[in-house]
Amino acid sequence: MSNVPSPPQLFSTTHTALDYALVDVFAERPLEGNQLAIFTNARGLSDAEMQALARETNLSETTFIFPRDPEIERERGVQVRIFTTQEELPFAGHPTLGTSSWLYWNHPVFQRAETVFLDLAVGKIPVRFTATPQDKQGVFGTMRQNDPVFGPPQDRGEVARVLGIQEEDIDSDLPVQTVTTGNPFCMIPLRSLEVIKRITVPRTTAVQTYLQKYDAKFFYFVTRTSQGSGADWHARMLFYNGEDPATGSAAGPAIAWLVRHGRVPSGETVILEQGVEMLRPSRLHLSAKLVDDKVTEVSVGGRTIPVAMGRLFLP
Repeated sequence: MSNVPSPPQLFSTTHTALDYALVDVFAERPLEGNQLAIFTNARGLSDAEMQALARETNLSETTFIFPRDPEIERERGVQVRIFTTQEELPFAGHPTLGTSSWLYWNHPVFQRAETVFLDLAVGKIPVRFTATPQDKQGVFGTMRQNDPVFGPPQDRGEVARVLGIQEEDIDSDLPVQTVTTGNPFCMIPLRSLEVIKRITVPRTTAVQTYLQKYDAKFFYFVTRTSQGSGADWHARMLFYNGEDPATGSAAGPAIAWLVRHGRVPSGETVILEQGVEMLRPSRLHLSAKLVDDKVTEVSVGGRTIPVAMGRLFLP
């Protein structure tokens, strides 16, 4: 018999109990995809406390839900804030989808609703849900992202030198370009799976200077997949916290970029895989439309699976 006391005995009555959930986003089965911690009632938390809690979970992102009057939530959406281990983000893809899925299961206004609305720093974001087949776990949701903004094409030789790769490793059929639908990423097209599997991002001043020069927050590496993978494109996102298993806020700009430059037909849905190298395989379902030389209707979808619930005690 264990002598470890039960949780209530470990904490005094002055501690604040915070309920949280863990979900796997863009996952086909549990323990895959991108993990997300969701604090389901963050009222009363300071910015510093939320940042500390995000460091405590040590995941790529953690979200905080701020419940308010149901009528306000119907009109404006559910207020949510997103934190990495180092900073708050105005928008991020897998936190949006994962938090919306939790609300789809649990929220008094949006439970089992066809569309859940989040009130994020970038504005009101809708996430649409579809029926889940009996042989599938979790729920499938699709988020509509803001229309993309494209930066100018960048010099392949310059970015190759910064990354320490050969210029020939970069696919010349697509431009190196910063694209954003809320979070700016520098799109790097690579010529093969072999190249993308060995890619690294040096922790140098030159890398940060380059990203700042081209108004990007991170690099997003994209290439075609091999036959039989079940996906159309393969991506990686390396950043200060290591590697991200799935990056919805980069996948949206990626599909906009691919459609704009003719690599994916307008309106066609393709599957992008990410997280393979870190044994957290993710599947992101992407589409965008090109209308009168303008990319619009950027959609990113995937499955969210609940894996854990718990309570954190804050002094």
